[in-house]
Amino acid sequence: MNGTKPTSVILSLLAVLVLFLLVVWLGPTLNPDLQLDETALLRFVFVAIGLLIVFLVYWATRSNNAWRVGTREVVYMAIGAALYAVFSYLFNGTVFAVPSVSQVALRPAISIPMFFGYAFGPVVGFFTGAVGNMFGDALTGFGLSPQWSVANGLVGMISGMAALYMDKKKAMNTVLYISAALAAVATLLWIFNRDLSNMMFFDPEAGIFGDATISVFAGVSAVVGFVLVVAVRLIFKDNIDLASAVIWSMLGNFIGIGFAAVSDIWINGFSPTVAIVGEFLPAAGPNMIFAAILVPLLVGAYNSVQRQTGR
Repeated sequence: MNGTKPTSVILSLLAVLVLFLLVVWLGPTLNPDLQLDETALLRFVFVAIGLLIVFLVYWATRSNNAWRVGTREVVYMAIGAALYAVFSYLFNGTVFAVPSVSQVALRPAISIPMFFGYAFGPVVGFFTGAVGNMFGDALTGFGLSPQWSVANGLVGMISGMAALYMDKKKAMNTVLYISAALAAVATLLWIFNRDLSNMMFFDPEAGIFGDATISVFAGVSAVVGFVLVVAVRLIFKDNIDLASAVIWSMLGNFIGIGFAAVSDIWINGFSPTVAIVGEFLPAAGPNMIFAAILVPLLVGAYNSVQRQTGR
């Protein structure tokens, strides 16, 4: 393998940063609710950390052509980001909300950066998740969270890392073990902190705000998602590519959303328990359920098209 020149990866990451700054600059002129508060600098510190993580992973595996960024990949970046922005707008808080300490919604669109990362490489997955989420938040109008957008980028990037390993079956097993541990730890934290208040719950007639606890659905969703992924692995045991896409998407989801939740320990002043139980589980768990269902459908359709076109 010839590997990928760092210039193309660096330019892709800089493009993400520039687009983030553009949205932050222009957003408030269109919608005052998009104005960042005094934590703006700290949010972009975590954006920088996220970008650095991507570059370090690239540098450690730069000999692999999965990091290639050419005209084809740039086109897929634009398509993926546009699709994710539109579907994020349609589902982010406008359809279903998940009880949590912050604004969390059921987001089937998370399957888009996962699929684009798997199909077109980690750089495409990162750009799709990061830029698509940032523009999706701007369209929704609830406010901007740049660190959560870069976290969505990490979801797409890690989903695309399946292409870095020749022995996909062995890599899948390792990823399953890591994901199982992450899901178990988060769920155990919820079990021992069942009284954690849900700050997004309100009942005006009863005068209740923030007094309901995190729902059972949110608490067990990471484990449910993991079980569904294992089921996909067993059902498609002879289709290594499809199973690999779903399993790596799971790891990307856990690490990416975990990055965002942990960042709020500093940005919003949450305790580690609140960040994991109140943000990570309500976001990452439902994401994983959607991924287990939708990623196989997208990958299956994509592979079918590839076979028909002879690519």
